[in-house]
Amino acid sequence: MATLFLIVIYLAFISLGIPDSLLGAAWPVMYPDIGASFGSAGILSMIVAGGTIVSSLASGNITQRLGTGLVTLISCFLTAGALLGISIAPSVIWLIVLAIPLGLGAGAIDAALNHYVAENYKAHHMNWLHCFWGVGATTGPMIMSYYIAHHNSWRGGYSTVSIIQFTLVIILFLTLPLWKRIAVSRQLERSQSELQQERVESVPQPDGKGARANVLRIRGVKPTLIAFLFYCGVEATIGLWGASYLVGAKRITAETAAGWISLYFGGITVGRLVTGFITLKVHNRVLIRCGQLTAIAGGIVLLLPSPISFSLIGLILIGLGLAPIYPGLLHETPSRFGRVNSARLMGYQMAVAYTGTTFLPPLFGVIATQTSIHIFPFVVLAFLIFMMMNAEKVNRILGNRLSLNEEPQL
Repeated sequence: MATLFLIVIYLAFISLGIPDSLLGAAWPVMYPDIGASFGSAGILSMIVAGGTIVSSLASGNITQRLGTGLVTLISCFLTAGALLGISIAPSVIWLIVLAIPLGLGAGAIDAALNHYVAENYKAHHMNWLHCFWGVGATTGPMIMSYYIAHHNSWRGGYSTVSIIQFTLVIILFLTLPLWKRIAVSRQLERSQSELQQERVESVPQPDGKGARANVLRIRGVKPTLIAFLFYCGVEATIGLWGASYLVGAKRITAETAAGWISLYFGGITVGRLVTGFITLKVHNRVLIRCGQLTAIAGGIVLLLPSPISFSLIGLILIGLGLAPIYPGLLHETPSRFGRVNSARLMGYQMAVAYTGTTFLPPLFGVIATQTSIHIFPFVVLAFLIFMMMNAEKVNRILGNRLSLNEEPQL
């Protein structure tokens, strides 16, 4: 039963990842078909991410009332319906309207599941959870590339993904009672060590690990939030504008560009699968630092005036480098800032992360429209450097303390 429960959680994150990479892969052929401007993708991305900010901030109260299982089911249903609507949308106005439920459906499930896994599972489960997001994010451009190449249709890609989403809705509905059973089982396991936990939490803890009314005043929180901002900013900027850069600057076909962006998300997916095993031996913070250096190396390769194939190598390196950063930072939240603060901080981290997703890709779209798509690798490298600077600042503030608060779980 516990294994089945993990599979359901992973499937939920597949459903979260599939829509995230569709728009960028489809946009080179999508915007002329519906009569939109090139920069309109930034507006759509902003609306989707804005919806995720709202729902992630409200996810704590919603999950407490409805339960994680029902929140997940409703969220998947919202995204499935929105994707089906996009596949038949006649104009950009309809895309704007449908972007709202698409964003709302993503935010609540993301914050709720991330908090649950960070609190109750070891680091490798968090990496694998986001690996399955990568499975979805990789699958999206592959589906879109197929329909563009063989049917010259972006609509077929969206309709196919909506069918996949509705299938996941059915699976979640059928397994809905399992969430309550597992919750009861987990509570029974925890009750055995409840007294010991209460004694530990009653002792004042250093570095802000006790409960705080204003969690933003805890040492290291603010640079952590900035690191999340730039992480999601660079990930989303590549996902949204990477194909357009390859088509506009490198002069490759739209279907090939979509396939290359799929390989970028594939790098994130494979990287998280591998780092899930590595976390059994190597600490999260070491993996985060190695990932940042790898991503920056990929950004430099992307920037160099080299053959077209080097652009693919650069994108894959960035994907591999980004792989351990996001799940690693999330999993460090309870050990860095205290379990009693982690629920609120997880919501703040999700909100700031989606703020990066909301504003940084559209900002690039505006700048690229006024200048040139050729600035893409320069902006990507700048985002990666700012992310690493703030992540390292957190390590300095906290004195590079090792995480001693790993949770004994499944």
